[in-house]
Formats: sequence, structure tokens, C-alpha cells
Amino acid sequence: MNKMGIWQRLWCVMITITLLLAASGVYAKSEGQETKPLASGQITSKQSSAITAMNTPQYKSLTTMAGSPGNTITTQRLATSLDPVRSKPAATKSPQPVSSPKPKATSTANKGSVGKTPISIPVAAPEPEQIIRTMKVTATGYTAGYESTGKNPNHPEYGITYSGVKVRRDKNALSTIAADPKVLPMGSILYIPGYGYAVVADTGSAIKGRKIDLYFATTKQVYKEWGKKIVEVQLIKRGSGKCTEVMLKDLSKAIKTYNAVPQSVLEEII
Repeated sequence: MNKMGIWQRLWCVMITITLLLAASGVYAKSEGQETKPLASGQITSKQSSAITAMNTPQYKSLTTMAGSPGNTITTQRLATSLDPVRSKPAATKSPQPVSSPKPKATSTANKGSVGKTPISIPVAAPEPEQIIRTMKVTATGYTAGYESTGKNPNHPEYGITYSGVKVRRDKNALSTIAADPKVLPMGSILYIPGYGYAVVADTGSAIKGRKIDLYFATTKQVYKEWGKKIVEVQLIKRGSGKCTEVMLKDLSKAIKTYNAVPQSVLEEII
């Protein structure tokens, strides 16, 4: 037996003793643990694992490599590779996704507008180039009732004007008025400051010359909103002597759309 074979065997014995000491808990004191003495003939589970590991091909191959000249494999690396507990990396907890807070739903409804009537926007006066004539007149108010026409609601012609259309009052669109046909023919369109756009659709026994009668739904509105005034009215279209429901409907639609009467609409309707 040569010297090289003896050193190889001694090296293997040292490695084996080191592994047994490490497995039996000799170094447990450095980890803050106390080892209890075992009865003769008893071995721990770690010792059993170490002895079993010594008989594996892996152990034999490592001990052979350790005994080879010039090999730098340390006892600590060998023990770590054979200890199944120490060789496993520590399990790391995967980070949980952080959910961002959801934005609160906001209501776009205007709570203050609930139950309120829409704001009335006054119609705009006609453009200067649309005005054919400005004239000063005496303006009074009337209704379709008995006090103005001598007709009751059960009368077949109640609320029907001389031109045949029904009376109407809409300060945001179009209203009907009475005038002297010799001064303002039927179908004439005027702008009356404080009253709005109006069409001559009726006549009256007391409405002669430069007098006009503005229609209101009730006598209360006549006295509260108008009474009797001298105003300068603006004529934007001279009537042809007739007034129809189609004309009133189209004019009302145009005024509600444009808040005035465009010249192009006047030329198409009249």
C-alpha cells in the first residue's frame, strides 16, 4: 500500500467524522440550541440521514473528488450538499398585487334644478337691415273672453281670429295681435319691445289707425304685464292679407330655433 492511498483514506475518515458531528448536533451550541445526550445504541434522525447519505453514489463520488490531489472542495460544501434541509433555498413569499382604490362615482345631475321650470330666454330683436319700418302706436291688451269679444268658451268661434287662426300667446316664440288692416295688413310680422314677435291675425271695432291690440290668455295678464302703452314697433314683413296656421307654426319653430327670425326664413314662409 503506497503513501497516496493512506492519505486518501485518512481524508475520507476526517470528512466522515465531520459530517457525523455536524449531523448529531455538536455545533448546535453555536445556534443557541442545547443537545441532549443519547443513550448508547441510539441515533438521531439527522444521524440516520447522514449514514444513509454516506451509502449513496453521490457521497462516494464526492469523497473520491475530495481525496484527489489539488482539489479544493471544502468540508462545508460537502456537508451542505448532503444535508437536504440546508441545501434547499428559503422559500420567498411572492408579492401580492396592491389594488388601487376605485374612484367614487359622482352624479352629474343638477340637484338644484329638480322641480324647477326652465329659465325663459327673451327673444332677440331683429337685425337693423330686417326692419322695414318703425312706427309709434298705442298698444292695449285683450283676451278671447266675453269682456273683449262678447263670446263665451262654449261659443263655436271662441278664440278664433278674423283670419281664421286660433289666438296664441308665446313670448318665447310668436303671438297673435289685432290691428287695422289698412295700416298693417293681415299676416304682417312685427317685433314689439316687451311683448315679442307678433303676427297680425285679428281686427277690432275700436282698433283703428295706429292702434294695436295684443292678445293675452287672461285679463290678469293684460293688467299685470301690459295695460296700455305707447310703443315703437318694428315691421319686418308686410303681410299679404292672409294668415294661416301653417305660417304661424313655421314661424314659431324658426323663432324657437334661432331666437329670432332669420331673413331667409322670412322669404321662404311668407
